[in-house]
Amino acid sequence: MSVLVLGGSGFIGSHILEALAEQRHNTINLSRSPSIAKTKRSEFIQADFQNTAKLSEALQSADTVIHCISDTVPATSAIDPVHDINSNLIGTVRLLELIKKQNQGIHLIYISSGGTVYGSPSEIPVKESAPLNPISSYGAVKVAIEKFIGVATSEWGLQATILRPSNPYGERQGHKGVQGLIGTILNRCKNDQSVTIYGDGSITRDYLYVKDLASLVAKAVSNPQPGIYNCGSGQGHSINQIVSIIETVAAKKIERAYSESRRFDVEKIVLCTQKARDTFNWQCETQLEEGIARQYSELEAQ
Repeated sequence: MSVLVLGGSGFIGSHILEALAEQRHNTINLSRSPSIAKTKRSEFIQADFQNTAKLSEALQSADTVIHCISDTVPATSAIDPVHDINSNLIGTVRLLELIKKQNQGIHLIYISSGGTVYGSPSEIPVKESAPLNPISSYGAVKVAIEKFIGVATSEWGLQATILRPSNPYGERQGHKGVQGLIGTILNRCKNDQSVTIYGDGSITRDYLYVKDLASLVAKAVSNPQPGIYNCGSGQGHSINQIVSIIETVAAKKIERAYSESRRFDVEKIVLCTQKARDTFNWQCETQLEEGIARQYSELEAQ
């Protein structure tokens, strides 16, 4: 099977490439830069997501397309929502049109966001059937993309699997403070810097080790099952708890600087992953402390 990974050089995409290589899939990585993943049986196409000609070329030989490209994160999306719409939403609609024209037999797997599309949920854990009420531009664009995929499914029969991961973390995650709480805190801990916490530190998230997410994606490639699936650990941890775990892993104290809360931060969200468990025989295997320790070891080695 030939699998096109859009954004295979990124944090999540590189782990997906490795998981697919273990299953001996042939892969095509369309990204702006080469992947740091160590994979065989993989072709690299250097191109931006907006490069229609290169994208069209890559689609010709693909049986499955994994779309994990995103030019924004919640913080940057809030600063420039127009860029979020232009790069991510319009880019994905263009992708759907290319699939419709060229290769309607393609199975599309879209990496959405279980942490932002639901907004502030009324029930925990959150099921896939919960209302979609995003409170951030980032979440709103993710919902819009899901809706356009739904239109393509109903109008011309696109076979699509939408995965809604919680908050991925792990090796290769950026640590410059733009995306990824765990990566950011680990980096500041390594450099003996204080950590800024928005609010009182009680904000609670469901954290998912990136290799567990990649494992689910690989299962969805081998066993195509259209639909929408949450993917997370099913457990919630507050920011204060995350800092404490990192202090234990690193064996050092971290200075905490509390700041005013941000309007786009959901107070608490934990995902129900029973549907993914039943459909793909998948669950998060990696305990939070273990995953953080692996990520910190990589960071220390740099």
